[in-house]
Amino acid sequence: MSEARPPLPPFTRATAIQKVRAAEDAWNSCDPARVALAYTQDSRWRNRSEFVVGRAAIVDFLTRKWARELDYRLIKELWAFTENRIAVRFAYEWHDDSGQWFRAYGNENWAFDEAGLMRHRHASINDLPIKASDRLFHWPRTGPRPADHSGLGDLGL
Repeated sequence: MSEARPPLPPFTRATAIQKVRAAEDAWNSCDPARVALAYTQDSRWRNRSEFVVGRAAIVDFLTRKWARELDYRLIKELWAFTENRIAVRFAYEWHDDSGQWFRAYGNENWAFDEAGLMRHRHASINDLPIKASDRLFHWPRTGPRPADHSGLGDLGL
């Protein structure tokens, strides 16, 4: 349990929300090594059409992702939970190297081990091109979403 990542299962509504916000904050750091620490050594992902296994592969995947998805900002929201599983919906905004902005929408299903590390992550994601003027996520890059920034429901997403 030296790698314990509280909150630990079984989740309550409050601890599931805490887990979701911790994941959002880590992903908004755009630090692949930091993000990977939340997953088991042999974690298995399905991200869009890509299958990723293990922390080293997660770091490689996220390094590629954030080299391509610039000025990334993410909001996650709890959808449902059970004892050791959490479902979230999310949206994130980013632009490519040509300056085209996108908003990605998706859902993730997570399963955790007893130490609170994620052992499975299944993500379904769709990208929608948007104008820069249509962006809704405004806070400093590679930082957490401010506590007073609207969530997905308040933004109509």
